Amino acid sequence: MPVQSACRMRECSALPPEDCLFCKLVAEGDHVAKADGFVAIRDINPLAETHLLVLPERHVDTFRDISEFPDEEAGRMLRFVAETAEQAGLDNYRVLVNVGAGAGQTVFHLHWPVLGGRPDAVRIASALAEGGK
Repeated sequence: MPVQSACRMRECSALPPEDCLFCKLVAEGDHVAKADGFVAIRDINPLAETHLLVLPERHVDTFRDISEFPDEEAGRMLRFVAETAEQAGLDNYRVLVNVGAGAGQTVFHLHWPVLGGRPDAVRIASALAEGGK
């Protein structure tokens, strides 16, 4: 599958789905939640006490390409993000999306980080510094 032209124009590190880490984790990862078309996993480098990643099963490089999802599927994805946070016991949390390398996106498979609890300030500062280059 070719890299999205919008991604090429921004010089990102998109990979074809067969080489995508998140596609592999969708298929074989340790899922903390699963619904039709979506999974959630724990981030291996958490930036907060709870740091989950919600992933669509279908490979889409970035939020910039959200129009590839039919409206109904995009709505189900957002509901799954909220349900995943609730199932994790989070009342107060952040939902993020990094769009492009300049914004800190390091894996080019659309994903929604869900962060709750006490943040890890050192890791957040480091992540922001790396993404801001």
